[in-house]
Amino acid sequence: MSTTKGFDPRFMQELKQKNDIVEVIQSYVALDKKGGTHWACCPFHHERTPSFAVNQAEQFYHCFGCGVSGDVIRFVREIESTDFMGAVRILAARAKLEVPESNFDTEKAAQMKKKRDTMAAIMLDSARFYLSNLYSGEPAAEIHLQYIRDRKLSPTTVKKFGLGASLDFFGLPDYLAGKGYTKADLIDSGALTESKNGRFIDSQGGRLIFPIINAFDEVVAFGGRRLEKSDFAKYKNTKETLLFNKSKTLYNVNLLKKLKRSQAIKDVIIVEGYMDTISLYQAGFTNVVASMGTSLTKDQARALKRYTDNVFISYDGDFAGQKADLRGLEILKDEHLNIRVVPMPDGLDPDDVVKQGAAAYQKCLDEAMPLIDYKIHSVERKYDLKKSEDKRNFVAEALKIVGEAESESLKEELLKKLRDKTGITYHALERDLHNASKGKAETPIVKPKENIAETAAGGDKQSKAIRFILAAKLFSAPYAKGYDLSDVALQNDIHKIIAEYVVARERASERIRPSELFEILDEDCAELNEILDLNYGDKLSGEVAERFFSDSVKALEKEGIEKQIERLNAEYKAETDEEKRKQIAEKLRECILKRNRIQNKK
Repeated sequence: MSTTKGFDPRFMQELKQKNDIVEVIQSYVALDKKGGTHWACCPFHHERTPSFAVNQAEQFYHCFGCGVSGDVIRFVREIESTDFMGAVRILAARAKLEVPESNFDTEKAAQMKKKRDTMAAIMLDSARFYLSNLYSGEPAAEIHLQYIRDRKLSPTTVKKFGLGASLDFFGLPDYLAGKGYTKADLIDSGALTESKNGRFIDSQGGRLIFPIINAFDEVVAFGGRRLEKSDFAKYKNTKETLLFNKSKTLYNVNLLKKLKRSQAIKDVIIVEGYMDTISLYQAGFTNVVASMGTSLTKDQARALKRYTDNVFISYDGDFAGQKADLRGLEILKDEHLNIRVVPMPDGLDPDDVVKQGAAAYQKCLDEAMPLIDYKIHSVERKYDLKKSEDKRNFVAEALKIVGEAESESLKEELLKKLRDKTGITYHALERDLHNASKGKAETPIVKPKENIAETAAGGDKQSKAIRFILAAKLFSAPYAKGYDLSDVALQNDIHKIIAEYVVARERASERIRPSELFEILDEDCAELNEILDLNYGDKLSGEVAERFFSDSVKALEKEGIEKQIERLNAEYKAETDEEKRKQIAEKLRECILKRNRIQNKK
């Protein structure tokens, strides 16, 4: 569960020491110091009253509004919409530290970094070359400019997306030859290809160029479009390289990241291609990215999750009519993203629609449907509901989809829609759905113990008690001193880890630092956030807090002994040996006496 990714702990310690959390966060948002805490309006959710607290002494932040928390690395990850390694590199550059490559020896890491930097330089030089071609005045550039004019792209938009032109197959190789790059680096970057006669050629020769830029504003690849009829593919991407992995890349993520810095991103629109992205962006829909293909991946879904939880899928108009690949949409759902599918008029793509005006595309967005509704919509398009056999087949498939609904109320709503589409009575559809579900294997779902404890009767009170005890220990409340967490039987794994950390620090006579838990636990630990929420105002101080701590300890002790009594009662009933029954009875008597002492404890 550690987030150090194999780095030497000494490096991580130095990285954090040289990046004071207040100084780092202050470079992104204004902080106001009140008492021993720095406060700000949370950069991760929009609010008017500051609830984002930065604890400089303990080097962590926590928002009492939305519940996010973390150390300096976690903050940079979130604010820069990057991963762990990206955050480490940003902080290392800020502190002028060399980053040791995890799981690689130093020499190999240095070689890898040098190779990557060289390839990035090649791609940047190539992008500049293509851009200069576009406005070079060369006759061959006219077809590219005419295409841009036909698509009604403004000069500002062309510049923002860095569009360029490859005029032939040999201009780029000649240009890069004067830059001193090795043959291997030029080939490995994907910018150039070696022909059969050993000569370098432009991999995107003769195409309109769309630079693909990552979240760090690095040109990592190119998309190229043929402008004349040819046997070659209309669109072509740079091959996968050390810089570019198509399955992990979203087109326009660089501008989406800039947008996030200026405002909260409520939702993101996903389209298929470059022109859809650019046209929508120009029309004012700046929250748009392209998957560069209809099949979304888990890596792309996780990248999206850094910006929003709400996603609009806006593919071509014939997408629903095709044998649609819904696996990509299920991947988004698996990453807990809220998905709505945007219906397009038949045969049109988002670029076509937005040419009619921003209002025309906004109308499509307003009509977007949840994923489960879209699945039924896709099935419906396969059949002619005026034909009896088609209607029966449609109902059979649609009911399977309705059965996937996560709540009974949603099932009821979908059945009513099916009733209206087919004319079949609601009760008949409901019976068919019930009969279909009865045919499934009835396998009992066994929840993990910690979840049972959370949701069982009284479980919420128990959770509050445990959280309060852990918070009091983490923040060294005076009344919690001397209380041994090792005596507490905990079911929740997160509670166990926190308790083990506290116990280990106390036995070693070392200071308890809550910020160290961010290196032990997974980054998005909701349970830790709940515990940190208690470190607000006077929740952990004063007579009321001390009394609640005592009551919480008493409740946990009582619960523990009740479980022990229950277990011994079961053993007593099952045991047939009289001698052993006497031994169990004696243990029961001791437990009951202990329970009585706990109940009578003031």
